[in-house]
Amino acid sequence: MSLSRHTSYNLIGSVLPIGLSLITVPIYLKLVGSERYGVLAIAWLLLGYFGLFDLGLGRATSFRIASLRNATPQQQADAFWSAIAVNIGMGLVGGLVLWIAASYFFGHFLKVDEHLRPEMLAAAPLLALGVPEATAIGVLTGALQGRERFLQTNVNSVLSTALFQFLPLLVAWKFGPNLVWLLSAALLARALGALSLFWRCWQELVRGQKIAPHRSEIMTLLTYGGWVNVASIFGPILYMVDRFAIGALLGATAVTSYTVPVQLSSRMAILPGALITALFPRLSGASPDERRELSERAMLTLGGLLTVPFIGAIFVIGPFLQLWVGQRVGPEAPMIGRYMTAAMFANALALVSFTRLQASGRPDLVTKILLIEIPPYLILLYLGIHFLGMTGAALAASARYVADFLLLTWMAGPPERGRGLIGFIFVLMLLSVWFAGLWSFTDWRWWLSGGSMVSIGALAGFVVIPIQIRQQLITRGRGWFGIAPAIALARPDRE
Repeated sequence: MSLSRHTSYNLIGSVLPIGLSLITVPIYLKLVGSERYGVLAIAWLLLGYFGLFDLGLGRATSFRIASLRNATPQQQADAFWSAIAVNIGMGLVGGLVLWIAASYFFGHFLKVDEHLRPEMLAAAPLLALGVPEATAIGVLTGALQGRERFLQTNVNSVLSTALFQFLPLLVAWKFGPNLVWLLSAALLARALGALSLFWRCWQELVRGQKIAPHRSEIMTLLTYGGWVNVASIFGPILYMVDRFAIGALLGATAVTSYTVPVQLSSRMAILPGALITALFPRLSGASPDERRELSERAMLTLGGLLTVPFIGAIFVIGPFLQLWVGQRVGPEAPMIGRYMTAAMFANALALVSFTRLQASGRPDLVTKILLIEIPPYLILLYLGIHFLGMTGAALAASARYVADFLLLTWMAGPPERGRGLIGFIFVLMLLSVWFAGLWSFTDWRWWLSGGSMVSIGALAGFVVIPIQIRQQLITRGRGWFGIAPAIALARPDRE
């Protein structure tokens, strides 16, 4: 099965929802307003965070199904039903906890106009219903990814994301921007996506097999998933706490001004995310030497391919925000976007080491690194918001992403080749952030510095790519700017 083809499926499945969000975010801001959109952004964060109640079973199910590829159909079905059995119970518990937490946060901490507070409290029970949906989608997607059914998972993801984006807009246009109706429409979209995934799992894994969760399988899944789940608890804290802190200290409108550029910069993770998702089942079944070689080639290839797009995005994100949403976000938004885009480059490379450790059966190391990062990050975040506001929050988050890359790469084993060039590329990212903020995009110096940084980055990126991939880029430079053939990281005889 082709790793490049699977990565292409994942890439398309990530790009299309981005296009949808680019269309819908300005419409949301117009129909529901900046303050209500800030509340919605926090609601989605809460719902995403409480998906942790799957106990890491999404990734554990993917790992287990991949490792059972040569087992009997009944053994694979046992793993699936065991994951579902635990998932149902924990989803219900998570929903109850979220109901309590959301009611308390919306009622006492979030700064909003008081006329909006009863509406938020009425919507809290709906968030609770979303937790079982989120945990179920994680397990169902993990089961299909373990079978390397990436086409099916991405088709489902695109369709359900389209419904998730447009159904609430339709409701807002027809009935008004009431949070209860908006969340109800979003939950309906997710429920339809979960039912579609379950049908695919039934066809691929369990049709004709007994529905028989096994205690031994549950323990196997929970042993692996336990460490993944701890990471799922604390990882989202590191990712989301900046927006909660801004909401509590600066208000819901500030959350919108911060969230829009942060979400835009996070879209730069689509290529590394697409590759890593496809790579995980392959790494899980590989020998240690094969795993090291695949991981090293993945990191160097990503470093080379992403240099030019990330430098370009650092320069473009400010003008794009101005054209896209105009004055509906604050003046700090372009700088926040530049900082976070540079940080996402570090995050992209960190994903390789993150996945290598989990595929090696050592999710505990990933979790321990996350736990180490929490205290210094919270201190940096508080100081950053206190002295620099939203920009300080972005600086603290950026520092955390870089620390994450350094620690995970050190633990997994840094690449033997190209380390100096990757460091040089990081320097180029920092220089680009500085130059992009010095002048307006109407100034010739902005264009000169941008062109210079992109040219130097293109040369550095081309050199850092492994020679095998470099040759593929030269001889097979077709597809998405040469990306699709270049990410064929497995040897040809394995494709």
